Amino acid sequence: MVRVTRLLACVALFAACAACGGSDGSKSAEPSSPKAAPDAKKVDTATAATITGKVMLDGTAPANPVIKMSSDPTCTSANSGEVHAESYVVDKGAVQNVFVYIKDGLGNKYLFDTPTDAVTLDQKGCHYIPHVLGIRVGQPLDIVNSDSTMHNVHGMPETNREFNFGQPVPGMKQAVAFTAPEVMIPFKCDVHAWMHAYIGVVNHPYFAVTGSGGTFELKSVPPGTYTVEAWHEKLGRQEQSVTLGDKDSKEITFTFKAPAVAQ
Repeated sequence: MVRVTRLLACVALFAACAACGGSDGSKSAEPSSPKAAPDAKKVDTATAATITGKVMLDGTAPANPVIKMSSDPTCTSANSGEVHAESYVVDKGAVQNVFVYIKDGLGNKYLFDTPTDAVTLDQKGCHYIPHVLGIRVGQPLDIVNSDSTMHNVHGMPETNREFNFGQPVPGMKQAVAFTAPEVMIPFKCDVHAWMHAYIGVVNHPYFAVTGSGGTFELKSVPPGTYTVEAWHEKLGRQEQSVTLGDKDSKEITFTFKAPAVAQ
């Protein structure tokens, strides 16, 4: 009887959450990016260039706080030892989970096919995986619950439409999409306060998330002058200007200053 009552409560909560804010991120604001010009063309790969680089931290990163999962035994059992937040993932000064993308310079001169393959945002071990990701305007985002506990997915965009839905059963998957560029969109779980993720939505393929070594690569970029931006959830944003010639290759480094740690 207790199990039945809990299941009915979860189903009721799921229905209520699904109704809050809508469950379909495709019902977003109209695209704010410029429409392709009548003479827009695809990028000529024979002359395309590459931007590579890394993101570094000047100083010592603050310690990530300990996550207390005792409110949900399923989350506790899925993690061993002390679990910390993922705000600062820094190894030998190299910063991971930085979203890097071309912010300006492409204009409306080029045509880019929208990928039909879905990007996956998983909820596993009571964490969003990956913590930071990028996606194209109109590309499907599959949000999956791999845990045997209730999660509530709450996307909080400013340009696109907010959505909020529950996933009470393991294996549940819901697809959303965004109709306008937005860097970044924060996600949280309204059941587990420590769960956060960030998604960068752009209308071109020139974006990356730094991994091990803090490195990134933007390939097949047409020649031109661009503003490249690096975003980090705690360190903020930085921009650099890059000029590319035919078949060029440029390397840039973003260096963020570590925040002062309160004594």
